[in-house]
Amino acid sequence: MQYWKPDGEFYVGDCMPFYHDGVFHLYWLLDEKHHQALGGLGGHQWAHASSTDLVHWQHHPLAIAITEPWEGSICTGSTRYYDGVFYAFYATRRLDRTQHLSLATSRDGIHFQKQQPNPYLMPPPGYSPYDYRDPHVFRDAETGLFHLLVTATLSEAPLADRGGCLAHWTSPDLQSWHQQPPFLVPGYVGAPECPDYFAWRGWYYLVFSQHGVARYRMSRCPLGPWVRPPVDTFDGPMARVLKTAPFTGDRRLGVAFLPAREGDRDDGVVQYAGNAVFRELLQHADGTLGTRFPPEMVPASGRPLAPSVSALTDGVSGDIGCVRIESPEGMGAALLSGVPHDARVTVRLRPLTPTASFGLWLRASGALAQGYALRVLPYERRVALGAASIACVDGLEEAFDLDVVMKGSIVDLCVDGRRCLVERCPAQLGDALGLYVREGAVAFREISVRPLD
Repeated sequence: MQYWKPDGEFYVGDCMPFYHDGVFHLYWLLDEKHHQALGGLGGHQWAHASSTDLVHWQHHPLAIAITEPWEGSICTGSTRYYDGVFYAFYATRRLDRTQHLSLATSRDGIHFQKQQPNPYLMPPPGYSPYDYRDPHVFRDAETGLFHLLVTATLSEAPLADRGGCLAHWTSPDLQSWHQQPPFLVPGYVGAPECPDYFAWRGWYYLVFSQHGVARYRMSRCPLGPWVRPPVDTFDGPMARVLKTAPFTGDRRLGVAFLPAREGDRDDGVVQYAGNAVFRELLQHADGTLGTRFPPEMVPASGRPLAPSVSALTDGVSGDIGCVRIESPEGMGAALLSGVPHDARVTVRLRPLTPTASFGLWLRASGALAQGYALRVLPYERRVALGAASIACVDGLEEAFDLDVVMKGSIVDLCVDGRRCLVERCPAQLGDALGLYVREGAVAFREISVRPLD
């Protein structure tokens, strides 16, 4: 399921992972026409796959489908298991584009039945009826009370365009709901989408997405106050609306979607929906979070290749075992030829002096005339791939590992097993791997190039 999409002109939209009794369920919005179905209403429905090991997956019938003429889209939500019943909370976009909350239930987590009244929760006074979606339910273990968070916008806010909030309801039984003041008003332009909440190893986490980028807050108390960590994102801007679920062994997985691009150009318009992207969450000693590739879900690859190494500039020495590039006043580079289009590349990079920039040139051709620059910028504490980047990356002035998966138009990378960045790279088709250094010296060790199976 890593990088998976349905066949044909169908795509993976917002993902809603859920775990119960040894089974990891992935519900997601089945998208057609990149949110343009049913006159732009979306026409989404809940699709469903499940796995016990993240390797072997079973695809199920639609969990929640459009069945009524007034349903313009079955929107994002969350699933909760309680007292022998699976509760699927979701939003319905009606033909007039207003959004309302609906509920479906199931005994097996596969076959759901919509419940009446449908919808069952309307936007209350004080909230925009056009922003009322993405319901997420969690239970406070200390009180037993259920909490419902909803993407919403206050009709009146003290700051212009910054009334986006998480509306808040509570219930003792998942049946009767009581309105509360907003749970969080983050102060961004636009509504905080696709909320998620979880407790993990003594910390409580609140996740929401702004303009598609998932952010999180943390607290030692179940209901806050919420603190923003120094790095409050999980990935770059192309990993959209990540939500999480536990997995066996006290693990936690996040699932986002990588949007498609219009056409096959690198500067094509980013469109809604695309491929599923999985991450495994890491918890650091201070409670902050990082991400890495789930080891079971890294695409299978063949035996390591032995590409030839050629120097493009002076200051290059060594072989595939270790390439050393010294370029104190400009840019130095080497080229590894014969790299498959779909491949996994791993390398250990060790700066030998303070260095302005270094990294890889993926799918390169010529003397780095074309390709995708994967740039490590230690002074800026930033790693960039194309137009996407991640900031506040520590440890770039010391030895660290890069793990890169190139599959079709997708380039996915993990920095030192703790930060990830994914990008859509459809245009360049070169068969070489460049190594480069700008104003410094770096050793590229343990270089491995494996074709994907």
